[in-house]
Amino acid sequence: MADDDTSAREEVHEVQPGPDDDVAAAIVERFPGSTFVRSHGQPVVYVDRAVFADVALFLRDEQRFTMCVDITATDHLLDGVRYSPAGIAFERYEVVANFLSHVRNRRIRVICAVPADDMSVPSLTAAYPGTNFPERETYDFFGIDFVGHPELTRILMPDDWDGHPLRKDYPAARVPVTFKGDPHPR
Repeated sequence: MADDDTSAREEVHEVQPGPDDDVAAAIVERFPGSTFVRSHGQPVVYVDRAVFADVALFLRDEQRFTMCVDITATDHLLDGVRYSPAGIAFERYEVVANFLSHVRNRRIRVICAVPADDMSVPSLTAAYPGTNFPERETYDFFGIDFVGHPELTRILMPDDWDGHPLRKDYPAARVPVTFKGDPHPR
């Protein structure tokens, strides 16, 4: 298969005609270019990474989503088949944030594509201070830069560790690692 032939590697699903979720519909309306899908019953909105932090502020201020319960990344380098909604750029990385509204008893997932040649995404720490450590962990393990983060430093790997161990191009081997604060170094 040729490297530029991504169609054989993508599993394209049709996007629903319109969001059947009012929060997702509000995001799609407010942020043009966003795409709604459902994944395992949960509403998911793919957004452009330039508006990633703006979507978080919108969810907090106008949709009453008081928590970003997790933020992480996915490396699709070795995926044989990949879910790719119609209209979404096929990039190596995705940053995934899960939001929760206790008041509305609702969850929503927001995903943005991150190209391998520009691994940066706006930080969500201004809107959701609780994303401080998950963003640092994502930076530590994937090398994704969260622009605007107050202290984007390693959190689990040693400061002098070379590389980012959850990247799929990282060499697979059993390497003894002493994590920060380990009382029993190996």
